[in-house]
Amino acid sequence: MAIRYIPLELKHAPAPKVEHLAMLAGLEAAVRGTMVSVWPLYLYATLGDAQAVSVAYLIGGVVSLMTGLMVPWLTGFVPRRWAYTAGCLMYLLGGACAALGSDLGAHLALLFSMIATATIFVCFNAYVLDYVTRENLGRSQSVQMAYAAAPWTLGPLVGPFLYNRLGVGIFLVSASFAVALLITFWVLRLGNGKQIQKARGPAVNPLGFLGRFFRQPRLIAGWFFAVMRSCGWWVYVVYLPIFCIEAGLGDMVGSTALAISNAILFLAPMINRWARRAGVRQSVRLAFFCCGLLMLGAALLAVLPWVTVALVFGSSAFLVTLDVVGGLPFLMSAKPSERTEMSAVYSSFRDVSGILTPGVAWAVLFVLPLQGIFAASGIGLLIAWAIAGRLHPRLGAPRPSRGGAALSG
Repeated sequence: MAIRYIPLELKHAPAPKVEHLAMLAGLEAAVRGTMVSVWPLYLYATLGDAQAVSVAYLIGGVVSLMTGLMVPWLTGFVPRRWAYTAGCLMYLLGGACAALGSDLGAHLALLFSMIATATIFVCFNAYVLDYVTRENLGRSQSVQMAYAAAPWTLGPLVGPFLYNRLGVGIFLVSASFAVALLITFWVLRLGNGKQIQKARGPAVNPLGFLGRFFRQPRLIAGWFFAVMRSCGWWVYVVYLPIFCIEAGLGDMVGSTALAISNAILFLAPMINRWARRAGVRQSVRLAFFCCGLLMLGAALLAVLPWVTVALVFGSSAFLVTLDVVGGLPFLMSAKPSERTEMSAVYSSFRDVSGILTPGVAWAVLFVLPLQGIFAASGIGLLIAWAIAGRLHPRLGAPRPSRGGAALSG
């Protein structure tokens, strides 16, 4: 048959490199980085107060969590490439809803954006686990961070600047990056994962794999670290700008602090090399401990707004460190046969933190001023520091026999 004479590279897409996956991570960072500092300002202006903003994030977090857990089941019927595509299109739909200019439009815009993030994150992590060897996961994480550094640095500055001039027109800018992400994804021809894999049976029950997750303490610990890290970012991204507005510091202070913090992502490869020398346990514990203390200090010194901003800003350096190394305990423990399912569980940290943080903030604001949210975050981060002490001391260290990453822990 004629197909026998088709060159192999035309019949099968070449395996993507770490840099190709990092390119997708960078473009997705551009989509979200453009809006990360805009969302608190947009929702605060539309909905009116911090508690209403917390409720909006809480609703979005619940729906996003359900979406993330359903993606593995969905990809049993819909190819992963189309699930990823649907996630990109959800960003466009969210921008269209924002144009409605109403409370409902604001809620729907946030909702679709969070669903898009959850869907893309599950699919992307499944691709990473398909194409990146366990020994290269640390390098893959650091390269992704380096590619995402520029969008996360410039986006928080450019986003609010354009929002003050374009209003909801800023969503068009974010949508253009979503279109670029979609085009790049199809050009890379990632398909549905490794082509040698075959279906192993009927689609997995969306909740069936949770039992396997809860029977693996290393996965639970790694997931909890991701939740606490994400909670810290939620407080930094959402509630620091609101604190600055209420303290009379203006609406650009929080955005500028976030942009400078994200510039630390350029140092991700160096942080990864330091963490490999120091060990995953030591680096994770140090980051959680310092971050928690700084958050508590920010709450106690809230009568001095600039000092609070400085302390919360300082905590972000350790949040970036956790971005680089905090996911390794989970990723190193995921079994190859459970890539998609455990990617869904891991991705739920975003949504759980998106439920936990605004939920706790909503309750705290009944009895304490806004700085009480910083205190609650600090306590949670110190709990993670204590749990990280139970990690295996050689987690992430090279095995003498293989030169790969240790999986004990």
